[in-house]
Amino acid sequence: MEALARDYLKRAEARLVIAEEAFKRGYYPEAVRYSQECVELSLKACLRMVGIEYPKVHDVGGVLEAESARFPEWFREQIGRLAEISRDLAEKRSPSMYGIEAAGKPPGELFGEKEAEEALRNAKQVHQIARELIEEKGIKQ
Repeated sequence: MEALARDYLKRAEARLVIAEEAFKRGYYPEAVRYSQECVELSLKACLRMVGIEYPKVHDVGGVLEAESARFPEWFREQIGRLAEISRDLAEKRSPSMYGIEAAGKPPGELFGEKEAEEALRNAKQVHQIARELIEEKGIKQ
């Protein structure tokens, strides 16, 4: 489980780097999309680290909440916020890629600098918390 968790976390970090670059270039929908992928992989790394098989969905916040007892207390205190971020960005995943086709709105009209900045900030926070959990659990095993 630890090897998978560490791999997911590394891949999450790669998404974070890409999200930061997209933001710098003004590619705001892409910054949102890659921030979402970072959050998803970071949280799935956390679940893997404690031996939880997660469903193959983009938002695993509900699983974190349902399995909160499997995590250390300091992490449990963060789960509400982590689940909120996961839920929010999972809802933005498809529109950040395709827009809202039925309304004729491209992603660039839906996501600007403010939304991208928030997504990136949240992704960094989630990734850092995940890193701390995985480093702590790796030391204790």
